[in-house]
Amino acid sequence: MTDALWHVLERSKTEGFLGPGPLDLHVDHAQSLAQVDPDFRGRFCDLGSGGGVPGLVLIEAWPESTAVLLDGSTRRCAFLGEALEAMEVQDRAVVLEGRAEELGHSDARCTFDLVVARSFASPPVTAECAAPLLKVGGRLVVAEPPEGGQVRWDSTGLALLGLEYERDHRGEHALASVMRKVAETDERYPRRVGVPAKRPLW
Repeated sequence: MTDALWHVLERSKTEGFLGPGPLDLHVDHAQSLAQVDPDFRGRFCDLGSGGGVPGLVLIEAWPESTAVLLDGSTRRCAFLGEALEAMEVQDRAVVLEGRAEELGHSDARCTFDLVVARSFASPPVTAECAAPLLKVGGRLVVAEPPEGGQVRWDSTGLALLGLEYERDHRGEHALASVMRKVAETDERYPRRVGVPAKRPLW
């Protein structure tokens, strides 16, 4: 890890953008997610980027990737923009302030090879927000609690969105669910802001 990234994440921790626990554990967790595809070279979106984990760590781990860091907070987005400049990666990464439900009906629809989510939302909300962003063949990677995994993902609900559960990824410091987009997502999804959480698909 570069010094620039470490200093950025130290600031994130100080400003309360990262959750409890030592900073190195947050970094180890994100680096484990990067091992889902160690040589990833495509375009990815980090849903609810917040304090920059895993998004900023993945940008560094995947030097040939391009990224969109999405968050709904003006303050966190300002921090993330400054972080990209400090890391000197603003030529291949951008910060977007907004809601995933809206992004899914923008020009960004069907443009990502991978979407990653850590502490973003419940499984049905995460799937509904992520699926429309993915190209067919792309993957959704969701960090899981220790007891998580495939049991949290309903196959019928995933199929409604064009997704299929692919595998569990058990890294040294993280468990993740990996889903693949196998069909186009119906234009109805994602539903308008707030509806996926109020009326989840499963």
